[in-house]
Amino acid sequence: MKILFFGDSITDASRDRTEQDANTRLGGGYVLQIAGRLWERSAVEHDIVNRGISGNRVVDLYARVKADVWNERPDVLSILVGVNSLWHELFYRNGVELPRWERVYRMLIEDTQKALPQTKIMLCEPFIEHGEVTDKDYAAFSRIADYAAVARKLAQEYGLCFVPLQAAVSDAAKQYGAAAILRDGVHPTGAGSVVIAREWLRAFDLSINK
Repeated sequence: MKILFFGDSITDASRDRTEQDANTRLGGGYVLQIAGRLWERSAVEHDIVNRGISGNRVVDLYARVKADVWNERPDVLSILVGVNSLWHELFYRNGVELPRWERVYRMLIEDTQKALPQTKIMLCEPFIEHGEVTDKDYAAFSRIADYAAVARKLAQEYGLCFVPLQAAVSDAAKQYGAAAILRDGVHPTGAGSVVIAREWLRAFDLSINK
């Protein structure tokens, strides 16, 4: 089973772009955690591919979907995107407002389903917590909940697997402190990556790996 992870820096997690080193090409984040747990089940059965790129918005994912997803022909496609739509608007005036975000995300899903009709798609919920980045304008960053609601709606509409993450991240932040889970309010620590991997695997086993 080939599983491809598509997203921004949270997925990227400083992965090796050369892909010459199997130990570093998955990055140091939640993708690596998921791969380890799946390889415990069967190292032969699971082929894990990381196609996250730091800074990407949904428009960037759409621009490179043919090269980085369709040409790879994965059995499962996992998408995590959203926070840069707010972050880039606040800092660079180059974000993606919610109506356009939904339109492009919808195109990404529909075109992928046409190109890869047998591929199962998982939509991961975007999330934030308090941290040095988000606390600069936490009210604005909190609008990530609106993007998350759209992702959930699209998953329901297209019959896709939805991976809820915000509640698990927030619960862990309350227990251990926000900085222990997301180092700046956006990017997961090692512990945060474990939380994301746990929730992803739960959704995967319930909806995809039946």
